[in-house]
Amino acid sequence: MDLNRIKFLPKKLLGKKTIISSISLILFVSLITYAVYETTKATVTVMIDGEETVVETHANTVADLLEEYEWEVQSYDHIEPSVDTEIENEMTITWEQAKQVFTMIDGQEDAVWTTSKTVQELIDELEIEYKEHDVVEPELSAAIEEQMELIYESAFQVELISDGEQHEIWTTSTTVADFLEREEVTLDELDRVEPDLDERLEEETSIQVVRVEKVTDVVEETIDFATVTRKDDDLLSGSEEVVQSGEDGKVEKHYEVILEDGEEVSRELVKEETVKESSDRIVAVGTKEPAPTPSRSQSTTSSSDSTSTSSGTTLTVESTAYTANCSGCSGVTATGINLNNNRNMKVIAVDPNVIPLGSKVYVEGYGTAVAGDTGGAIVGNKIDVHMPTKADAHSWGTRTVEIKILD
Repeated sequence: MDLNRIKFLPKKLLGKKTIISSISLILFVSLITYAVYETTKATVTVMIDGEETVVETHANTVADLLEEYEWEVQSYDHIEPSVDTEIENEMTITWEQAKQVFTMIDGQEDAVWTTSKTVQELIDELEIEYKEHDVVEPELSAAIEEQMELIYESAFQVELISDGEQHEIWTTSTTVADFLEREEVTLDELDRVEPDLDERLEEETSIQVVRVEKVTDVVEETIDFATVTRKDDDLLSGSEEVVQSGEDGKVEKHYEVILEDGEEVSRELVKEETVKESSDRIVAVGTKEPAPTPSRSQSTTSSSDSTSTSSGTTLTVESTAYTANCSGCSGVTATGINLNNNRNMKVIAVDPNVIPLGSKVYVEGYGTAVAGDTGGAIVGNKIDVHMPTKADAHSWGTRTVEIKILD
C-alpha cells in the first residue's frame, strides 16, 4: 500500500477502528475472566431427602450455598455437615427436611417435628420404651409422612376372674367395658361386673365377672294331717279310739332362686299350689264313767297285798315307769289308749285284780291318772307309770308310793 495515500485517510475512519479495537479487548478480557470464574467453581453434591442434586458454586459456606439456591431450611431440618462448614470441591451435603407428626401417647396429644424415617425411629427419638404388648398405629415399620397421626398406648397387666378361671392379661384398654369387649367376654343381662363397666383401668386392677342366673325351683312338701278329737260316751273315760286315720297332703312351692357363679345366694317363694289336700285323723275320746266295782269279802287273814280295792282305798305299792316305745310295747294300752298320740297322758298299768281297769287314781309323786293298762310283770301291789320320755322313766326309777283310788 502506498504510504502516502494513508496520510490522506479520513479521520472519521480512524476513530471507528479505535472503538472496535477497544470493544474487542473488553470482550477478550471478559471471556478470560468468565473462563477463570467458571473453572474456579466448587462441585457440590446435595442429598435432599435422599434425592441427589449436583451444583457448582463459589459459595464460601454451606449456609451461603443454601441461600444461593434459595433453599429454605427450617430449624427442625437436619443439615450435615453444619451450615457454617466451608465449601470444598466434591463435598456432599445431606439435607433431611423435618415432617410434622401429630402424636397421641397414652391419651396425651402433641405435635412434633422429626426427620425420622420410620415410626420405630420416631419412637426411639421420643425416648419411649416400647414393650411387645404395647399398641402402635401405624406399625413400627411404617414410613413417616407429613402430618401423619401416631397413636401409642402403653400396655399394663390386669387380673380377670371369669367362669371359674383366673388370668393375668396385658391390655391398653382405658375402661372395664373396653377391656371386656377387646377380650371378647360377653355379658348376659343379669351378669355383674366388679368394678363397674365405666371404671377406669389401672395397672393390677382385678376384674371379676359374676355370672348371675335366675331359675325356678319347685319343691314338693308334705302337709301334715291334723288330729281332731270327738267325745264318745260309749267309751270309758280316759280311753281313746281312732275313728279315721289321717293322711298327709302335698303342696308344691315355687321359688325364684338367684345363682351367682352356680352358687345360690337368694331364694324367694313366689307361688304355692296344693296338689293334694290332707285328711284329718279323727280320735274318739271316751267320756263314759266306769260302773262301780262290788267289794269282795275279805278273808280272816286279809292284808293290803291281797285285798280287793274300792273307791277311797289307799294302797302302798311298788312302782316302776315305762314309755309308749318301750321294748315289747305297742304304744296302745289294754284299754285302747294310743299313747303314741297322747305322750303326756297320765296312765298307769295295774293288776286288774287289785285296781280295776278304768279307775281314776292318785299316785304319790305322779298325780291323778287312769288305770288304763296292764303288764305281764304287774302282779299284785305293783304299778307301772307312763312317762312321755325315756329320760323321765329313768328318772322315776323304782320306788314305793302310795296310791288312792278316786273312783
